[in-house]
Amino acid sequence: MTVAKGALLPLMRSLALELAPRHIRVNAVSPGLINTPAYAKMGISPEMLDSWAEGIPLGRVGVPADIAEAVAFSASDAAGYLTGDNLVVSGGSGIHAHP
Repeated sequence: MTVAKGALLPLMRSLALELAPRHIRVNAVSPGLINTPAYAKMGISPEMLDSWAEGIPLGRVGVPADIAEAVAFSASDAAGYLTGDNLVVSGGSGIHAHP
């Protein structure tokens, strides 16, 4: 987890508690590896992204639509009982096996 995420998640939870009585929900979305044009600009090849995908349980790198769908869900009435939560959209890369 980056320092920025580490600082923002407690803030999000605090705001969720403070704003819940006003029926305002506050959530976060934490993306995993998402294939955007920025990787090509950095000189990272599609083959390199494919090799990184081997370490992701779902076997693929995410696309921007994966994040957009998570954000749309968290803002929808379907998530009406969701507040103070962090949706990790990572293809399972945050899952650690336990022996």
